[in-house]
This record gives sequence, structure tokens and C-alpha cells, in this order.
Amino acid sequence: MKELSAFQRDLLFVIDGMDEPYGLGIKAELEAYRETTINPGQLYPNLNSLVEQGYLSKQQKDDRTNLYLPTDRVAAAIADRRRWEAEQCTEPATTTPSP
Repeated sequence: MKELSAFQRDLLFVIDGMDEPYGLGIKAELEAYRETTINPGQLYPNLNSLVEQGYLSKQQKDDRTNLYLPTDRVAAAIADRRRWEAEQCTEPATTTPSP
């Protein structure tokens, strides 16, 4: 996951939490989190890049809709990222002042 942009990492977290991750649904979830409009010209090339890198598989749901399903690589990448974040975000040990 280190090689991914922050936008791509956010995509993976959103997709991993969805039952049926399709383009417009992913876009809506990410817009709600980021509190900004996501351009389709930004969304779909990044989804396709994640497919090419093996993080997602792309399947056709119907004539107009694709599903972007997380591969096993996503669960491992998210677990690694969460471990790393926990290591980085630990608060320093507090010391008790001497009397």
C-alpha cells in the first residue's frame, strides 16, 4: 500500500467496507468522507489502476455498471497499514514528576 496515493488508499478503505462497490456508490461514499466533489476523471482511472495493481477485480454487474471487488491483497494491505498507523500514533509514555 506504500506505493499508493492517499486517494487510492481512501478508495480501498471505502471499497472494503461496501457490500456492492460500484462506481457511483464508491464516489458517493468518498465524497461524504472527503467533503468534496470527486470528478469521474479522477475516480475511474484510479479504480482501473488499482485493478491493474491487483488490489481490485473488476466485474460487470449489468450493461452499465461495474463492480470493483477487493482482492485478498486488500485485507492484508489494510491490516499492514493499520499496524503501521498504530505504531506511529502511540502517545509517548508519561512520567510521574519526582516529589
